[in-house]
Amino acid sequence: MRFGILLFAMMTFTMQCQERKGFFQLSGPKKTWVLFHPFKAEIAFQISKETNFVADSIAKSHLLDGDTSGGQVDAFRHGYWMARLRQEIGESAAASLGRAHEKENYLMFKKGSLEDGVLPDKISSDMDLWNNDIGLSLITQGSKTSKNGLIYRIINAIHQGKLRVIKKDKKGNFLTCEGKRIDSKTLLRKWRNNKCLIPSNE
Repeated sequence: MRFGILLFAMMTFTMQCQERKGFFQLSGPKKTWVLFHPFKAEIAFQISKETNFVADSIAKSHLLDGDTSGGQVDAFRHGYWMARLRQEIGESAAASLGRAHEKENYLMFKKGSLEDGVLPDKISSDMDLWNNDIGLSLITQGSKTSKNGLIYRIINAIHQGKLRVIKKDKKGNFLTCEGKRIDSKTLLRKWRNNKCLIPSNE
């Protein structure tokens, strides 16, 4: 009986996604997540849209550094995304979606596809996974914390250095952990490189 209900839910959601052409545009890891979480997929989709909207608003404010790729706003986006997902669909489902997203990034790297205007790499994935974990730790499922309350909770965590960002100079050049500027040519098509993760308040 449980399998029949699950199969029906999967078919229903797949048909809904087909109407939007959304499901078939997803990467393999995210399709798998949807098929294993058919009742939670639509909620996750809406929270993902909400997260992008909130992060875009934060980027235009003076609350964080405005850096959407490897900076505080990037860290905020992952922390908020995971916190909201845990609040609505639970820790396990949220965490597995975060891992699916990072698997997708590796596939994008292999294909040479860009994420937020840059080619994904291992250090960016490590940053995302760290910030996902912090986001998950900042709330519990069913919490009545408001969205605004959660936004400021994550911003405070960033200012306290609990999240991670990629080390850059004031011009946006990537730096090694020793503070040396990295030649952008040396980063081309390399999954592993010498970028450096640092606390989000440095």
